[in-house]
Amino acid sequence: MPGKMAVTLGVSNILWMVLVASQAFTIEIVPESQIVAQINGSASLTCRTTGCADPSFSWRTQIDSPLNARVRKEGNTSVLTMDPVSFWNEHSYLCTATCGARKEEKAVEVLIYSFPKDPEIHLSGPLEVGKPVTATCLVRDVYPFERLEMDLLKGDRLLKNQEFLEPAETKSLETKGLAVTFTPTSDDIGEALVCRAQLHISEIDEALRKREKRRTLQVHISPRNTVVSVSPSTRLQEGGSVTMTCTSEGLPAPQITWSRSLGGRRPQLLSGNGTLTLVAMRPEDSGVYVCEGVNPAGRDRKEVELVVQEKPFTVEISPGPQVAARIGDSVELTCSAVGCAAPSFSWRTQIDSPLHGQVRPAGTSSKLTLNPVSFEHERSYLCTVTCGRRKQEKMIKVDLYSFPRDPEIEMSGGLVHGEPATVSCKVPDVYPLDRLQIQLLKGERLMESKNFLEALERDSLETGSVEMTFTPTADDTGEALVCRAELQIDEMEFEPKQRQSTEMLRVQIAPRNIAVSVSPSSTLEEGQSVNLTCSGDGLPAPKIQWSRQLRDGSLQFLSENTTLTLTSAGRGDSGVYVCEGSNQAGKSRKEVELIVQGRERDYFSPGFLMLYCASSLLIPTIGTIVYLARRATMRGSYSLVDAQKSKV
Repeated sequence: MPGKMAVTLGVSNILWMVLVASQAFTIEIVPESQIVAQINGSASLTCRTTGCADPSFSWRTQIDSPLNARVRKEGNTSVLTMDPVSFWNEHSYLCTATCGARKEEKAVEVLIYSFPKDPEIHLSGPLEVGKPVTATCLVRDVYPFERLEMDLLKGDRLLKNQEFLEPAETKSLETKGLAVTFTPTSDDIGEALVCRAQLHISEIDEALRKREKRRTLQVHISPRNTVVSVSPSTRLQEGGSVTMTCTSEGLPAPQITWSRSLGGRRPQLLSGNGTLTLVAMRPEDSGVYVCEGVNPAGRDRKEVELVVQEKPFTVEISPGPQVAARIGDSVELTCSAVGCAAPSFSWRTQIDSPLHGQVRPAGTSSKLTLNPVSFEHERSYLCTVTCGRRKQEKMIKVDLYSFPRDPEIEMSGGLVHGEPATVSCKVPDVYPLDRLQIQLLKGERLMESKNFLEALERDSLETGSVEMTFTPTADDTGEALVCRAELQIDEMEFEPKQRQSTEMLRVQIAPRNIAVSVSPSSTLEEGQSVNLTCSGDGLPAPKIQWSRQLRDGSLQFLSENTTLTLTSAGRGDSGVYVCEGSNQAGKSRKEVELIVQGRERDYFSPGFLMLYCASSLLIPTIGTIVYLARRATMRGSYSLVDAQKSKV
């Protein structure tokens, strides 16, 4: 009986556990019933169970088509990922979870859409006041387009609304649009053309289902009221100038161009500016000139006729009737014909000598280049101009000069106070020398002046110079010595006509007032120290040198310091010491005699006592040896042993 009861109780427990387990096993899917995914985006479905330690999952579509997705299991969760989302994912997906003998299933519907870009606004052409234009609004890659609604507005005014309710025959991305034709006015300038598109799918965020595009209207007005003003007149004299100004109204502002009408041929473009200036007009410049205003909306033109009348023929020569040319430089003579369309030119010298230059034509001018200028170019040149049967001649005179460098100041040597010095000033490579004046100044005071009026006229570069002798003083230091040269040619225009050089005077003073001080005294005892100090005046400051005079009269160099120090002087340091000051202006010296005296001896010093004792022993010994030596000499032989014995 107890055994039966135990079996019954065990079975009951097992049944109760199975019942509890079957009630706890559940399945859920996220999102619960529906998901809206964007084509080419990514979307995931998550299937999760509770009440089962190790469930198994399976996914399928309601119509058993391919999943077109990846499945990943993690514990009691299975994730279905669609990446990228495509038309093949628009299904109801079922997740089946199995736990032992138990099975649960959940379904979720996947809806797809595409609305990736803002609308596009296109115009059939430029906006021009009074001319109809078609505005088209396009929405590309939209799905499902039957949920699409589009509005086209100008400012706040609705121009057109359209819904695309017809069902699609196939699943595909479509481009939908609406078009409106309107006639722009000047009031439309700056208005905004707005295209709004909305995909009516409430399951997606509002920011994703509404898109908008704006375009500011740039309304054009075709050029009109084109006007031309001419200054001074449409009838001109040959060689004159004329300025023609053209204006035109329009939006945007028209681009103004000027051209010349050439009859049946293509017009000649002259300028892209509103103002056209023509200079040096000729009779052949007469004709019809056209101003045209152009913008994207159209063009408008205005014509004006210019008449150029001939004027008398004249000749001009430059730089003028006379030109100053520096030797070695280049000079260009220009002969111009005024009032002649096709002149011819010829050049010659007044004495029919060779030109020694290069002639080249330059339109209605001819240029004669002299390079480099030399003495053979100091001539009068004539330019002859022929215009048809008329002929005129002009003359220009070429005068030469050379004044290339500043004066050069030279001195005979360094300036020393009280000693005469010679200063010269040279001006090299001068022409003409007879026009040269040189002045020498010290500060503001003129010291020497010279003119070269009597110099011979020669075709060569000369050097002019002036020289003077003066005695500098210390007060001259810092003064400026100025050499001023002037080429006095008033009838010639050139720069510079005056040159100068400046040199600051630095007057030197030879060393003087050399003095020597001895401390403590020039007479001292042996072992003492002494300082010998030397000083002196001069400019620049003298360089000090100490020497000792030797017995033969020569000097032994000791030091270049102003103070010479002898420590523990001995009798050998006695003698004549020489201090010499020197600079660029000269030398000066001062001698001092130094006397070193010996000290009195201390006879009771330890050293002296030792010397005394040693001499007391040494003198008797020497006497004994001398005595023995004499005796040995007398006997004819000498034995040191015998001597020692006899001593003992």
